[in-house]
Amino acid sequence: MLSKFKKELQETGKATLRIKVKTGAKETAATEILKEDNQEITKIDLKALPQKGRANGELVRFLAKKLGVSQADIKIISGSASKLKLIKIKKV
Repeated sequence: MLSKFKKELQETGKATLRIKVKTGAKETAATEILKEDNQEITKIDLKALPQKGRANGELVRFLAKKLGVSQADIKIISGSASKLKLIKIKKV
């Protein structure tokens, strides 16, 4: 599900993702691709709860592992306190 973004990172060194998170799931996983307003949104279930930045931290760790980048390469541009997030990844 994240392979499109991994390929984009390999080719250009950067990617922008729209993410919709669901917290409190049994396991952390990318579950589906949603279409909203002609935009692709990747739905990711997170095991962590949205307390004291735990869910955002888990999201960053998950994306870093799946996309083969460091956590420092991942920035939450908008939506840090929302279910809908805009993520920018730039390999340094």
